[in-house]
Amino acid sequence: MNIILLGPPGAGKGTQAQRIQDSHHMIQLSTGDMLRAAVEAGTEVGLKAKAFMESGGLVPDEVVIGIISERIDQPDCKDGFILDGFPRTSAQAEALDKMLEEKSLKLNAVIEMKVEDEVLADRVAGRYSCAKCGAGYHDTFLQPKVDGVCDSCGSTEFKRRADDNRETVISRLEAYHAQTAPLLPYYEGKGVLRSIDGMASIDEVTKQINHVLSAL
Repeated sequence: MNIILLGPPGAGKGTQAQRIQDSHHMIQLSTGDMLRAAVEAGTEVGLKAKAFMESGGLVPDEVVIGIISERIDQPDCKDGFILDGFPRTSAQAEALDKMLEEKSLKLNAVIEMKVEDEVLADRVAGRYSCAKCGAGYHDTFLQPKVDGVCDSCGSTEFKRRADDNRETVISRLEAYHAQTAPLLPYYEGKGVLRSIDGMASIDEVTKQINHVLSAL
């Protein structure tokens, strides 16, 4: 099963992707992580990406698609993958569909997590993570079980992203609505779009996603 989690920054895509990975044995694919891994491995597309990254430019869509193509060919993706944060534009969506078709693969569902902008600003402003293992937390919604101690690795060091503030979030939301929102009618036309209430609790969102997946 291959799916995309679609939603604005701060909607909780990363948290839900990790839960799906753990429960359905699908692999979460983050374009940022894949780019860094391909560069480190020195693959052909990784070297192409490295040249753009070192010059400070955006990595072209065809290079990103090439890296995704390489990644889903690996054995751990045989049960399916979860794309989180990609595609962002209609051109990327079309290129992704073409690549999957060439591999005789398809997207089973594109799950839209609907969240109000004002709620997202509050969510993102409260995010932080473990400095050692990267486990994510939130000042209000997801605190460590033991105050100041990471649930996953026991570290007591945490960090916040510099761009996790209301002003930056508003700018990112504007970009999302301008560029990524047009993907909704694109995938709706293909019959794979499913929308859920991303403003519910984390567990309730997981329940909604599992309901969508069980119906596929």
